[in-house]
Amino acid sequence: MAYVGVVGPSGAAADELVDAEGLGRGLAERGHVVVCGGLGGVMAAVSRGAAAAGGTVVGLLPGADRADANPFVTVAIPTGLGELRNALLVRSSDVVVSVGGSWGTLSEVALAVRTGVPVVAINGWRVPAPAEGPAQVSSVDEALLLVDRLLG
Repeated sequence: MAYVGVVGPSGAAADELVDAEGLGRGLAERGHVVVCGGLGGVMAAVSRGAAAAGGTVVGLLPGADRADANPFVTVAIPTGLGELRNALLVRSSDVVVSVGGSWGTLSEVALAVRTGVPVVAINGWRVPAPAEGPAQVSSVDEALLLVDRLLG
């Protein structure tokens, strides 16, 4: 079992929500714990997918009220840290998968890259070569295969 952080925009596009839900389902089916920000958008979609497959979802909430978590979160942790919770999410994850992109997503990806946590990006931020950055994939299936490989 591994802890896989999933990050993405709260104002996600429809295709990002579909990808996030499929990713959550696939991670749960592999026995991984999903770690996310616990709110809406990609966070809710990955939580929904993981919950539907009987998985565990840890939501690291920005505020102080666990009731703010989306209804699919198994363990809601109100951090009271706002955006600073992004570092907690990255540091508690063995691998981070980003779905889509936003400024918050970029900060999580950057923290992961800087701290040596592997990152898989589904249609996310592009890093020009030869800079080190996320492994780019274009589908949930590719992401899940890469996560399997990274986790050994």
